[in-house]
Parts: sequence; structure tokens; C-alpha cells
Amino acid sequence: MDPRRDPRGALVRPYAVTRGRTEPLQDIALEAVLIASPTQIAESRFAGHDKHRIAMVCEGRPESLAEIAAYTRLPLGVARVLVADMVADGLLTLQTAAPATGFEERMEMLGRVLSGLREL
Repeated sequence: MDPRRDPRGALVRPYAVTRGRTEPLQDIALEAVLIASPTQIAESRFAGHDKHRIAMVCEGRPESLAEIAAYTRLPLGVARVLVADMVADGLLTLQTAAPATGFEERMEMLGRVLSGLREL
């Protein structure tokens, strides 16, 4: 079987990138604003390719977690784990986080975020 067409490849890589973790170290909202300073970007080079790509996306401009996932083409779950690790390691700065809301409000906002991502 051609390895480029093997559907298992799409499942194995995200699992490997997060070292099997599916839950982030801290809960970061999809709309949370993150930014990387020049020092953080330089340090991210030693954290791995995916984390360095995330830092580059946040270079000099704030980006939401949802935007980071879209720009890096990482699955949202993988981006959540990596971004939370980066915040914990000091490789990204969490500027703001949305206030805690109920399930309905979060689902409504998630719908708006997904709608916006589809327009990209």
C-alpha cells in the first residue's frame, strides 16, 4: 500500500506530536489571544518543529488558539495541547482568555469561530 494514501498516517502523527496526550495542561479557550516575543521565538527553535511553527504564527501579532490551528493546519486538539505546553514553558504569552461561560454560549461561539474559519 502507498504510504501517502495510508489513512493510519493521519492518525499516528497527531498522536506522536502530543506524545499520546489528548488533554492540555491547562484549559485555553479557542478565542484566547496568544503572542510570542522575539526571545520566545528564538527559544522555540529548540522545542520542536511544530512548536516553532506556532511561535512564528504568533510573532509580533496576537492570534487566537483557533487561528493558530488553522494557520498551522494542525488538528484543533493537537494545537490545544501544544499551545498549553508552550504557555507553561514560557514559549507563548497568554494575553487574554474569555470569561467562563455556559455550555450553550461556548457552543454558539464555537459555531461563529468555525464559520469564520471556513471563510478563510
